[in-house]
Amino acid sequence: MKVLILCTSENTGGAAVAAKRLMYALHSIGVEAKMLVRDKQTDDPHVYSVNTSWLTTKLNFLRFVAERLLIFLCNKFSKENLFRTSIANTGNDLSRHPLVQEADVIHLHWINQGLLSIADIRGLIRSGKTVLWTMHDMWAFTGICHYSGNCLKFTEKCFNCPQQPAHPFADLSALTWEQKKKMPQDRIVYVGCSKWITETARHSELLSGAQITWVPNPIDTTRYYPVDRIEARTHFNLDADKVYLLFGAAKLTDERKGAAYLKEACRILKEKHPELDDRIELLLMGKAQEDILGYFPYPTRSFGYLNSESELVKAYSAATLFVIPSLEDNLPNSIMESMACGTPCVGFRNGGIPEMIDHKENGYVADYLDAENLARGIYWTIAASGDEAIRDACVERVKVHYNQQQIAGRYYQLYEDASKRIQTMKER
Repeated sequence: MKVLILCTSENTGGAAVAAKRLMYALHSIGVEAKMLVRDKQTDDPHVYSVNTSWLTTKLNFLRFVAERLLIFLCNKFSKENLFRTSIANTGNDLSRHPLVQEADVIHLHWINQGLLSIADIRGLIRSGKTVLWTMHDMWAFTGICHYSGNCLKFTEKCFNCPQQPAHPFADLSALTWEQKKKMPQDRIVYVGCSKWITETARHSELLSGAQITWVPNPIDTTRYYPVDRIEARTHFNLDADKVYLLFGAAKLTDERKGAAYLKEACRILKEKHPELDDRIELLLMGKAQEDILGYFPYPTRSFGYLNSESELVKAYSAATLFVIPSLEDNLPNSIMESMACGTPCVGFRNGGIPEMIDHKENGYVADYLDAENLARGIYWTIAASGDEAIRDACVERVKVHYNQQQIAGRYYQLYEDASKRIQTMKER
């Protein structure tokens, strides 16, 4: 069996990281898997780019600009929510691409911002290939948004999207919804990374009658594992005896990542537990402006964007706990990575987060948008972090639920079952 994974990027973003990990998980059970992306960032021989020349690179950049420009115009020239929505009005027709032609299974992941248009996806389905689509966010079953917030229009029909201004030049959510309605849903298997997104997708009118199932993302525990805490802290010139709260995101100032709630939780923690004042520091991991270093009420230092897995492993291992105050999230790789390194996590009860953290066993699940409860969770985890049992529970949780060979095996079975179903449909 030959599997081709399609994703906009090779490494940038959680979906790209998860997609590439799946490719190597499939390799571990003997499946021939390759990855086709727009943004190839390494010399990995299993990853190929649609940008094969100066011309195709420029064309794909223009496709990206064309989509964003139309959204910008319909947002009445506002940058707000510019990257929270996608319309997939332009992309690459890959139905005749050699890698698509040779593949038995086409596995879509995050394909927005100019890799594939909705019409291009329909073209891949018409090619007769077995098609799976892993949902890393909600876009596959909404009009244009990647996360819908409190909006439930996708359960009936998307129009007048709350993430667009009132009375836009064109109702992009309604127009894109109608394009998605033309998708032959019986020819796609939709896969949710979390149980939350799987169940949410089942309520979408777009996917009524579609096959929807759940398989979590994998992680290689030979690459992510506990490093001696003192050794890890020495590597980053950290104090051996301090309490370090690690907060990480691709873009730390993204409102959806919840920095404001972490700030308030730290203020409450500082007020209620002044005895910790001299012990607590924040560690930041990801893209951020310099002014964020003075944003929190505790001393803060930034690791910046860590590309190396070995550096990530040391950062997680050095931390006392990992805080993920996300307001919307699916199945964050960061929780999986942190726990694989033996570091407990604290996050809000939303999305797939409570599926990953066992409350007061390997971390703390705080009431949604409750900064006081988040502060309480941080304090509880600080107190519990000295117990080796909680670190062991983190590692065990990952080994049992996200083992790469186990996840690859589940996907392989999905590929086989979907291929048989497609063959039956062709013979009718």
